[in-house]
Amino acid sequence: MSDTDNKNAKFRSQRGWFGRQDRDGFVHRSWMKNQGWPHDLFDGRPIIGICNTWSELTPCNAHFRELAEFVKRGVWEAGGFPLEFPVMSLGETQLRPTAMLFRNLASMDVEESIRGNPIDGVVLMMGCDKTTPSLLMGAASCDLPTIGLSGGPMLRGIYKGREIGSGTGVWQMSEAVRAGTMSMEEFTDAEASMHRSKGHCMTMGTASTMASMVEALGMSLPGNAAIPAVDARRATLAQLTGRRIVEMVKQDFRISQILKRENFENAVRANAAIGGSTNAVIHLMAIAGRVGVELDLDDWDALGSHVPCLVDLQPSGQHLMEDFYYAGGLPAVLRELGEAGLLNNDALTANGKSMWENVKAAPCWNREVIHAFSDPFKDKAGIAVLKGNLAPNGAVIKPSAASPHLLQHRGRAVVFESIEEFHATIDREDLDIDETCVMVLKNCGPKGYPGMAEVGNMPLPPKVLRKGITDMVRISDARMSGTAYGTVVLHTSPEAAVGGPLALVKTGDFIVLDVPARSIHLEVSDEELARRRAEWVAPPVPARGYVKMYVEHVMQAHEGADLDFLVGSSGAPVPRDSH
Repeated sequence: MSDTDNKNAKFRSQRGWFGRQDRDGFVHRSWMKNQGWPHDLFDGRPIIGICNTWSELTPCNAHFRELAEFVKRGVWEAGGFPLEFPVMSLGETQLRPTAMLFRNLASMDVEESIRGNPIDGVVLMMGCDKTTPSLLMGAASCDLPTIGLSGGPMLRGIYKGREIGSGTGVWQMSEAVRAGTMSMEEFTDAEASMHRSKGHCMTMGTASTMASMVEALGMSLPGNAAIPAVDARRATLAQLTGRRIVEMVKQDFRISQILKRENFENAVRANAAIGGSTNAVIHLMAIAGRVGVELDLDDWDALGSHVPCLVDLQPSGQHLMEDFYYAGGLPAVLRELGEAGLLNNDALTANGKSMWENVKAAPCWNREVIHAFSDPFKDKAGIAVLKGNLAPNGAVIKPSAASPHLLQHRGRAVVFESIEEFHATIDREDLDIDETCVMVLKNCGPKGYPGMAEVGNMPLPPKVLRKGITDMVRISDARMSGTAYGTVVLHTSPEAAVGGPLALVKTGDFIVLDVPARSIHLEVSDEELARRRAEWVAPPVPARGYVKMYVEHVMQAHEGADLDFLVGSSGAPVPRDSH
């Protein structure tokens, strides 16, 4: 074999596509040359796919065209050949019925795009909530050299001289309008003040949480989580990411070498320390399922529930992601965890170094934003997993965003059979409800909505809001926006749409919530529940299309809500003769 043949055999793109000296090689190279690429680019360089979720319908990712150019700079500098490709973009604020319905579909788009094209390594460009897990899930199923790059948070919102956070401020001001303490004119005026720069939500919502999870997993370069989208250092990180992926390809350093059990444990604990979104529970379990790592709800309680929240950020606190970055960002938090013995220091990361090598010297510049482990913002604030006869397979609650006096509560259930019924009745003055009641929402889980929408943080009744009450216990099989807050029990499993106990709750039943005891109990006898179950009728399955496939194959929340036939890695894609 000649030296040229040796070089051409080194990378996947050369073996199966561009390095072939036959009719098929002619086809692969010649058609690419219509874009003006010179011949020497096909002679042994690693092909780097830039998986881009840019879309004008995904505001969080609308700056990705520009950001991708910085990734390309780095790829060129390191001797690679960057080729950008689009995949389905999931805009959390625009896509109906819910972006979560399409997370698994987008992951399939990512997987098959990587699997079927001449790509040696991949940069995943992600920002908006579901773009991050969908890209990681799809890439994990292919197991090529892979690195993540988040788009960065927006600048802080400013309205009438005070900071307001994306999502969190909306929920607060919306309730103020419904309570009659804020005018609709003021509410509308706040729109432009809240979102005033490129980037994703600047609260510790799902987007910021998942960007932090990417870094905590070791799937990005250090600092990825918090650099604002408009800060020049975000572009610098993009360029360095482009350089690094070329090195990863040359080293054959694959995603499966990073996504190990110890990396997921680091991410679970980091989520607690930052006051991260409950959505991370479902997404991390789905990602773990793609690489065969065991991660379940019990792990979230055992590993993270007793970890203190160190970061004072909305919705759990007062500051925003811009402040988090200036204070030291996620590396400062991970250093605190490492010094407390709660970090798997040897976990490998995308830059080839261990997690501890990356963070052991990370500074903290503001202890009002990032607290020391010895002086936490909130104690034992990680995700709590609840079980009982209402949630045999588990439910979750975020104590750092809840009202302490409601973490142990017994109340009369007020049941809404669907989100449509909720919207139709919640504002009625004759609704029999007060602040001691427990609001119960059904049929909003993976199969029930379908897609498991972020409707779990149900707005309170105006008659209660006018009393000055701002929180009530709420229970559902739905999810909640990471920007939301309140004593909200989520992801109740099995969900109502498959006949779980939640489907059997009736208005007037009493429910006991005991977060310290990790219990959620419906005070109804087994005999009565059996009678109700015999009368329960399953909802119809959608008639066609992706939604039909989704409902037939989606797993329950405690399993990550992936499609059952996508669980498990298929390994690195192997090119076949195509002609």
